[in-house]
Amino acid sequence: MPRISFKMQLHPGQTEEYKRRHDELWPELAELLRETGVRNYSIFLDEETLVLFGVLDIEQPERLDDLPAHPVMQRWWAYMADIMESNPDHSPINMPLREVFYLK
Repeated sequence: MPRISFKMQLHPGQTEEYKRRHDELWPELAELLRETGVRNYSIFLDEETLVLFGVLDIEQPERLDDLPAHPVMQRWWAYMADIMESNPDHSPINMPLREVFYLK
C-alpha cells in the first residue's frame, strides 16, 4: 500500500491546542478520511522547530485530490488555520516528503 508523507508548520505556542483539536477530531472528518481510503494516519511534532510530520497509507493516492472540495475538509482547514501556517483558502501549507528508507 502506498505511503504519503508531508510536513506542515505549527505556530509557536499552539502545540497543546493542536493536540486538543486532534484528540477531539470530528467524527465526520474521520469518516471522510476512511471513505477516501486513508489508513494508519499519524502526525508527529518536532518540538524544537514546530514542524509537523504526517504519514498515511492509502491504496489510491489520487483519491486525496478530491478532499479539498469536500465541505467537511474545508471546515476543518478553516478551524485549524489560526494555529498553523495556511494558504488563503485555509488549507495547510504542506510540503510532500520523499521516502528515502523503509524497513519492513
